[in-house]
Amino acid sequence: MSSPRYAHIVWPMFRVVVGLLFTCHGLAGLFGMLGGNRGTGEAIPVGTWPNWYAALIQFVCGLLVMVGLFTRPAAILASGSMAYAYFVVHQKAGLMPIQNGGVLPALYAWNFLLIATVGAGAWSLDGLIASRRGAAPERVPEPV
Repeated sequence: MSSPRYAHIVWPMFRVVVGLLFTCHGLAGLFGMLGGNRGTGEAIPVGTWPNWYAALIQFVCGLLVMVGLFTRPAAILASGSMAYAYFVVHQKAGLMPIQNGGVLPALYAWNFLLIATVGAGAWSLDGLIASRRGAAPERVPEPV
């Protein structure tokens, strides 16, 4: 069953889950949490290019998208970083994501591009700030 009446509930949940998962990658890389960088239990050494910076983007942008604060700029940066990861790191091993291990970066890049396009939606700090300023909060577009 497909119904546009659930979009206002599902969209914020989607944004929160994508942000949370991205934040977890950042926690792993920056602090060695949740199994650490690539399951080693270790953090990425500070300043290591590009991995440490990618982890920093994952942590900060993931948190921002999750809470819905500066959602569009954070999602654009996150999408760009994942596009970079795909084209610079993964595509060397083959064109298709299933061949080159780049499925996750490709999915994140497109998910964050979608979030940047649609915006935070309900249940976000961006929406709360807009409502306090008297502006109408962003609404999720109705499916056709």
